[in-house]
Amino acid sequence: MLWLFREFCLPLYSKMATSKNTSKNIVTGYVRYLKLQRNMSANTLDAYQRDLQKLLHFLEGEGKEATEVELSDLQTFAAGLHDIGIGPRSQCRILSGVRSFYRYLVMDGYIEQDPTELLESPMLGEHLPEYLTPEEVDQLEDSIDLSVPEGHRNRAIIEVLFSCGLRVTELVTLKWSQLYANEKYLRIMGKGSKERLVPISDRALHEIENYMPWRNSLKIKPGEEDYVFLNRRGAHLTRTMILIMLKRQAEEAGIKKTISPHTLRHSFATALLEGGADLRVIQALLGHESIGTTEIYTHISVQTLRHEVLEHHPRNIKS
Repeated sequence: MLWLFREFCLPLYSKMATSKNTSKNIVTGYVRYLKLQRNMSANTLDAYQRDLQKLLHFLEGEGKEATEVELSDLQTFAAGLHDIGIGPRSQCRILSGVRSFYRYLVMDGYIEQDPTELLESPMLGEHLPEYLTPEEVDQLEDSIDLSVPEGHRNRAIIEVLFSCGLRVTELVTLKWSQLYANEKYLRIMGKGSKERLVPISDRALHEIENYMPWRNSLKIKPGEEDYVFLNRRGAHLTRTMILIMLKRQAEEAGIKKTISPHTLRHSFATALLEGGADLRVIQALLGHESIGTTEIYTHISVQTLRHEVLEHHPRNIKS
């Protein structure tokens, strides 16, 4: 009977174990590829892994390995995303990650043909990001109570976000070693560990200077000394803290727009474009890899121009 087990059962068991291990090894190799070859930031890497887990969980329910997937399986998966209430934009992001995963499988020789080639994403309507005018940014800053401990810090945060167009992650991880006050620029490590130089205005530097007395009074935690923006406990801020602060401040300022840290980044880019800056310059300052990402601001500008024409042209003024 032992020979029978070796002949029939052992190969089947080994195949099942190898299949499971292979899937795990594939995912491990893919994550390593994203980190080392695609040079993705920790946040982007986490997002790709979370989205991939959605696919792997679906395939587990279907009893399929990632290397056995066909287009029909992926279409069922995409339809399921819609059915559970995931919005079109998030669906597009998840499916983009799925395509990236299968391109890797083809590239590394796990499969011969990419099953995502004919996989369609949901149609997206044009979405123009919310932004603040310079006057609204002033309104936001003027509403801050400077008598409270964090007042000058919050004012400095808003001014740096608007003056420099930083991502919120870039702001909360900003260090003194990246700030060159005499030369008036920041050295920013952006997405994909790509470095860029961003000018910083005199006004932003002035707000940081006003924040310093409170910062110097803090008991700073070991290892946090180089971070520019700290909380009361002497540790660097989180993205959630910045979001909560901005929403609360917008309410106090009477600004009805729904704003976030990214709103101030959009406001930075829009102000530059409307001031006559070249789109390529804005792309470099924002750290966009593709000019297509930056081109959204041309739509905002056109929308603004249309409003001005409707508002001020004699043919549109009602008597």
